Amino acid sequence: MNIQFNIESKLIEHFQPAHLEVVNESNQHNVPAGSETHFKVVLVTPKFDGTRLISRHRAVNAVLKDELANQIHALALHTYTDSEWQGLYGGAPASPACRGGMNKKAS
Repeated sequence: MNIQFNIESKLIEHFQPAHLEVVNESNQHNVPAGSETHFKVVLVTPKFDGTRLISRHRAVNAVLKDELANQIHALALHTYTDSEWQGLYGGAPASPACRGGMNKKAS
């Protein structure tokens, strides 16, 4: 079973997001390799317009209630409206600058 896939599928179906990131952060915790217990979700949807942060989190938790009850130990939520997301990132966070690792010539 792929918990990350289930999370993504449910959030897409329910929220029709403009942007969605589901990151398995389990490797940063004291769990067996390959675990799917700790996740970060970045969710941008117009469905959050006019809602408070606590209401957004409750809505996500309701959609993922089965996973939270049985499989997920920790869930970090970052929830935004389209305008909040645009104001923060202009659409998406910038990628880090390249350090030129691929430009080295073979000797």
